[in-house]
Amino acid sequence: MIPNVVPNDDVTASSRLLTLIAIVVVIVGLYFGRQVLIPLALAVVLAFLLTPVVGWLEKCRFGRVPAVLIVLTLAFVGFSSLGWLVAGQLMTIVDQLPSYESTLHHKIQSVRLPDGGRLKKATNTVAELSDDLSAASQSTLDKKTGKTSSSRPIPVQVAQPPSNAPQYLRAVIGPLTGILETSAMVIVFTLFMMIKREDLRNRVIRLAGQGHLSVVTRALDDGSRRLSRYLLLQFVVNIVYGAIFGIGAYGLGIPHALLWGVLASLLRFVPYIGTPIATVFPMAMALAVFPGWREAALIFGLFLVLEVIVGNVIEPWLYGNHTGISSLAILVAAVFWTILWGPVGLILSTPLTVCLILMGRYVPQLNFLEVLLGAEPVLAVEAHFYQRLLALDDEEAREIAEGYLKDTSVISFYDSVLIPALTLAEQDRHLNVLEPPTTSFVFQNTRDFIEELGERSHNQARSGNNPPLGNDAPVDLNNDRDNAPTTTLSGLRVLCVPASDEADELVAIMAAQFLEDLGCDVLQLPVISRADLMNQLPTHHPQLAVISALPPFAAGQARALCKRLRQREPNLKLLVGLWNFDGGPDAAQDRLGSGVADGVVTSLQQMVSFLIQSQGSNPRPGPLRESVTAST
Repeated sequence: MIPNVVPNDDVTASSRLLTLIAIVVVIVGLYFGRQVLIPLALAVVLAFLLTPVVGWLEKCRFGRVPAVLIVLTLAFVGFSSLGWLVAGQLMTIVDQLPSYESTLHHKIQSVRLPDGGRLKKATNTVAELSDDLSAASQSTLDKKTGKTSSSRPIPVQVAQPPSNAPQYLRAVIGPLTGILETSAMVIVFTLFMMIKREDLRNRVIRLAGQGHLSVVTRALDDGSRRLSRYLLLQFVVNIVYGAIFGIGAYGLGIPHALLWGVLASLLRFVPYIGTPIATVFPMAMALAVFPGWREAALIFGLFLVLEVIVGNVIEPWLYGNHTGISSLAILVAAVFWTILWGPVGLILSTPLTVCLILMGRYVPQLNFLEVLLGAEPVLAVEAHFYQRLLALDDEEAREIAEGYLKDTSVISFYDSVLIPALTLAEQDRHLNVLEPPTTSFVFQNTRDFIEELGERSHNQARSGNNPPLGNDAPVDLNNDRDNAPTTTLSGLRVLCVPASDEADELVAIMAAQFLEDLGCDVLQLPVISRADLMNQLPTHHPQLAVISALPPFAAGQARALCKRLRQREPNLKLLVGLWNFDGGPDAAQDRLGSGVADGVVTSLQQMVSFLIQSQGSNPRPGPLRESVTAST
C-alpha cells in the first residue's frame, strides 16, 4: 500500500495560510480585548521600568514585597502630585482665557488680508458661492419634504447643578471612571508582576517547552535587557528634555512653565508628533500673553535646538541601536497600535514593536517580523553590491563600495565584498539565471573598479601619500599579532593565472596588485588556453604561480592546471587560491587534494601572509600593503 505523501509546496502553502489566519485572529483579539490588554501592556512596561529600582532596594536588604510597595507608592505619589499640579495650572489657564481676548484679537487683525488683495477677493468669492450652494440645497430639501423654511425653535434644557454631595461626586468622578478603572488594573498587574517575576519567567519557559530552554532564555534575557535599558534611558532623556523646556519657557516669561515642561516630557513618549504638539501650546500662550511675536518665535527656536541636539546627538549616543527598530517600522507601528488601542497604543507602540521583533528573532515561523521591522541591514554588503550590479545600477554599487572603503582597507574590501560578490555571480551564472548582457555588465564594471582602485593607489604612492582608500593602520598579516612578520618579496617572479573563467581572472588582477606592491615581478595572465599558458613559462621564468579559482566549480580546474604546470615545470612553486571557500584553508586543502600544490589559501590576506612568511626577509612598504588592517 502506497502511503499518502503531501508535496512540500502544499505543506508550505498550508503553513503560510495557518500563519496568516493566526495573525488575523491575534489582531482581532487585540482589538476586542483591549479593555484588559491595555492595562496589562502598561503594567508590563512599568514593571520593566521599575524592576531595576526594586532590585537596587533588594540589594540594600529590603524584602521583595516591601521594596515593590515602596517603589509603587513613590511612583504613584509622584505621578499623582504632578497630575494635581498640572490640573491646577490647566484650570488657571481656563479662568484666565477672557483676559487674553484682546491680545489675540489684535494678533488676528494684524494677519488679516487686505481688503483689496487678490487673495481676499478670491476668498470672498468662494464664501459667497458656498452660501449660495447651501441655500439652494436647503430649498431643494424643503420642496421634497414639504417643509417651509421657517422652523420651530428648538427647546433647550438647562442642566441643574447637583443638589447634594453624592450627586456632586457622581458629576465629578463620572467622566474619570474609565481612567480610574484602568489605573487600578495597572497598579494591581504591576504589583503582582514585580513580586512574582521569577514565577512568571518560569511559566513562560514552561509554556515554550523544556526542549527550547536555551532559545527562550536568550529571548527573555535579550528582551528584558533591551526593553529595560531603552525604557529607562528614554524616561531619563524625556524628563531632562521637559525640565530644560520648562526652564526655557520660564526664562522667557511664559506663564505656567511647569505645565509646558511636563507636557513636553509626556508627549515626547509619542513618536514623531508628540514634541511638535507639546510646542504648540506654549507658543499659543506666548501669542495670547505678549503683544509681539518674539516670545513665540523664541519658544519655537528652543524646540528646534532641543530636537536637533537630543534627536541627532544624545539619543543615538545613548540608545540609538538598543531598540533595533527601523524608522519606517516605528512610524507604521505607531499608526497600527493607535488604530487598535488609541492614544495609549501610540505611547506603547515602540515597546510593543520591540517585543514583536524579538519574537521574529527567536521564533522561526515569525522571522518575517524581524526582517520587516528590524533595523539590521537586510542585505549583506556583498549581496547589496551584487544586487545593484544585477539592476544595472553601477553608480549605487560604487557608492556602496566607497562607503565600505571609508572604514576599512582595500584588501579587506576585496576579501569581504568584491570576491564574495563575484562568488554570487558565479553561482548564478552556473545555474543559468544570468543573461549574457547582465553577466558582461557585472564583470566589466567590477574590472573597471578594480583597475581604478589600483590606479588610485599607485597615484597616491607617487604623490607620497601612501595609504590609499580606507584605514592606514600598519599591516598585521600573521595569525600571531605579536609576531607579525614584515618582509619584502622584491625580485620574486610570480605568475598569476586564472583557473577557468573571467571571474577567476578578476581575482587574479586583485592578487597581482598586492604582489606588485610587495615588490614582486608579476605577470598577470588573462583567460587563455593551456597551450598558450605553457608557452609563457619559458619567457617569464616564474618562481611562483598563483592559481586563482572561484567556487563553486573551481577546484577541479585548479587541480588539473596544477598537474599540468607541475609536469612542465617541476621546480615551480604552486599556490592555489580557492577564494571565499567555505570552511577555510583546511577545507580547501581537502577539496583540492594533498600534494597538488605547495599551499592553499582562501583570501588575499592569507596569500600575502603565506608568501611573506615563506620568504622571511625585511619589508618594503607599499601603498596597498599599508592599507591591510586585518590579520589573516
